[in-house]
Amino acid sequence: MKMFLLLLFLCSLTRSSTSKNATRDHLPRGSALSVEAHDSRVIVSADNSFTCGFYGFQTNAYWFAIWLTNSKDRTIVWAANRNTPVNGRGSKLMFSRKGAMVLTDVGGTIVWETNTTPTDADRAVLLNTGNLVLKNQKDEIIWQSFDHPTDTLLPSQTLTKTKSLISVLRKGSLESGYFGLGFNSINVLTLIYDGPEISSVYWPSPDPGFNVFAFGRTSYNSSRIAAFNDLGVFNSSDGLNFTAIDMGLGIRRKLTLDSDGNLRLYSLNESSGLWSISWQAISQPCNIHGICGRNGICIHGDKPECSCPPGYELSDPADLTQGCKPTFNMTCSGNSTRFEFFPLSYTDYYGFDLHFKAPISFDACRDICLADCSCQAFSYRLSGEGVCFAKSALFNGYHYPQILGTIYFKVPASIKPSESARILTGSNTTCTNVTSILGSPSMYRSTGTKLHWVYAYSFAIAIGVVEALVILLGCWLFFGKNQLLANLEDGYRVMSGQFRGFSYEEPVKATQNFKVEIGRGGSGVVYKGVLEDERVVAVKRLGDVSEGGELWTEVSTIGNMNHMHVVRMWGFCSQKQSKLLVYEYVENLSLDKRLFSSNFLQWKERFQVAIGIAKGLAYLHHEWLEWVIHCDVKPENILLDGVFQPKIADFGLAKLSGQNSKVTRMRGTRGYMAPEWAHNLPITAKVDVYSYGVVVLEIVKGVRLSNASTQGPEEEEEEEESELMRFVKVTKKIITKEDESWIEEVIDPRLGELFSRKQAAKLIEIGLSCVEEDRNKRPTMDSVVQVLIDCESE
Repeated sequence: MKMFLLLLFLCSLTRSSTSKNATRDHLPRGSALSVEAHDSRVIVSADNSFTCGFYGFQTNAYWFAIWLTNSKDRTIVWAANRNTPVNGRGSKLMFSRKGAMVLTDVGGTIVWETNTTPTDADRAVLLNTGNLVLKNQKDEIIWQSFDHPTDTLLPSQTLTKTKSLISVLRKGSLESGYFGLGFNSINVLTLIYDGPEISSVYWPSPDPGFNVFAFGRTSYNSSRIAAFNDLGVFNSSDGLNFTAIDMGLGIRRKLTLDSDGNLRLYSLNESSGLWSISWQAISQPCNIHGICGRNGICIHGDKPECSCPPGYELSDPADLTQGCKPTFNMTCSGNSTRFEFFPLSYTDYYGFDLHFKAPISFDACRDICLADCSCQAFSYRLSGEGVCFAKSALFNGYHYPQILGTIYFKVPASIKPSESARILTGSNTTCTNVTSILGSPSMYRSTGTKLHWVYAYSFAIAIGVVEALVILLGCWLFFGKNQLLANLEDGYRVMSGQFRGFSYEEPVKATQNFKVEIGRGGSGVVYKGVLEDERVVAVKRLGDVSEGGELWTEVSTIGNMNHMHVVRMWGFCSQKQSKLLVYEYVENLSLDKRLFSSNFLQWKERFQVAIGIAKGLAYLHHEWLEWVIHCDVKPENILLDGVFQPKIADFGLAKLSGQNSKVTRMRGTRGYMAPEWAHNLPITAKVDVYSYGVVVLEIVKGVRLSNASTQGPEEEEEEEESELMRFVKVTKKIITKEDESWIEEVIDPRLGELFSRKQAAKLIEIGLSCVEEDRNKRPTMDSVVQVLIDCESE
């Protein structure tokens, strides 16, 4: 009997141990994975090569992804809705009883789900190939992750007409970038840069001197399919074929479109867990479009370098893909400005040819560019006959000794060669060892030897200047009467964020002792100023922030943002009781001044403003890693630049939705605040969606619907709220008419007939959906952006 009990006990231990260490390669129907349950939040392929589950990349942000188990950095090969990571608490992946996988964020918000209708799928399985599939009882595949690739292709996974690879924006993130691999309309597999401003194919070479046949491709095929096998052999229906240099079985491989725009085949060393490149599409990185941004120049070499042309400077020294910006204003409003041209040999920009003339003299080519205000530069080549290319924009610049001809940059005569020379530094995710080749025009006409001496002298001078600055800084730090040591903590907090700390005297001098007020809000007064470097800025003087809390809310929130529809911060001042923020100056002030006045916006500008605000909020809610809720979206906080592009401003009330802290007081402006503020419900990004809806309806109507500027007792508040609700009620009733005559009853009568009915109807529809009292019925901002973009061409 004792022996029997002992055997039974040993068996139970064995069974328990086996159960605990068993590899789970599937998820049964009706079960779930939890981001918090570490022992049950992953499934592993049968051969242990791939893992699927919640992948953490920050303290409070996770992707539902598939990664290679044995790679040193846990290389991700697929992710669900990679632009929207989920919270580290309360997020789940459920294999619902309806037969679909559903990823939910904290609070139950659906972030992603399989596009399967109710089926008889009974399990989700992670195959040894890295493919996550839904299978039924007949072992048939109903859905698979291989049909929805991200930036990586695995052996036996195919690219087809409807599938493509999209790069990540930067290393360490899964956010979608601007480079893509897919079949084009003539069935050729291409690499394309699809950025915010341009779209350009760069592989196979788009140069007019080449065609697809020159690269061993064909456009005469009638199919679109490409894949590579376990041997490392890649085949495409357009004739593209290549093999890994270590071709053979037994090696784990992946084909990835990297963040620098190059397509590479990688092989894994199982013992070290490291990857090595076994093939790449482009040997010379400067052939990749977009890597140095607008106006930037890529310098050919083993390690590519980005530079700015004469008269230009880096837009963002920390990210050279943002390109270069002119240090001057080139406008078409008058002909009083006198222009000169700075030459740069062996350099050209691909595309954007405004004019082409041949044969032509140099003087005639120059005169073409001078006569056309939109001409930014011209390229002139002399090979038997003169060839002239006038450029309307400067993208995809490259500097290469074998390029024939010279490009001439059009700049005001007031820009001297010595003034345009800059030593530009910074790090870049796509280019390394970045240097500057700026200098005088004669420098660019020099021979190779002379150019090297110029570099050597420039480098020596730069080293001397740096040493002198270090000595002066040390003296100032230890012997001068300054506030640096007293503000050491403040300085440290923003050093990593690339902010500049201003002394109190600088903004005082820039604003002439706060002379010109250009706006005021709940968090402070804004003044116009001009810095010593002639940049026009807006200086916000915060009130009642003796502890600096609101200052740091805004600085930490907006300081690292970089989006065309979010106002840019240049720096801050925090000395004693002075709390100042320094922003870029936005020419046309705030939206309310161009919407509710006689100097009103026309329809085209209004629609662009609606799209721009939506893009900015989508960036805050879905793209930026901190997931910001603005909390005070209103026309006064929407600034308009010189071409009426909107920029979201005033982040003094912003909240990071990824933080665990709760909102302890109501935030925002009466009339634009969502109902959940008053109902004491948890605050989500949907409060911004509600405010956006109010703004959109005001853009359409051209009048205040919120009456937010009126101050009065509670009875008046109820009246103001009812005015918006009355408008919503009436509009919902009249849009049921069969024709479009109802639009005239809603649209701003000042526009007359000068508006798009389809765009107006779409804006009204979006505005009404955004101000739904039930926040679950409101759309997300990224979905609003997509709807408006689809309607933009109407």
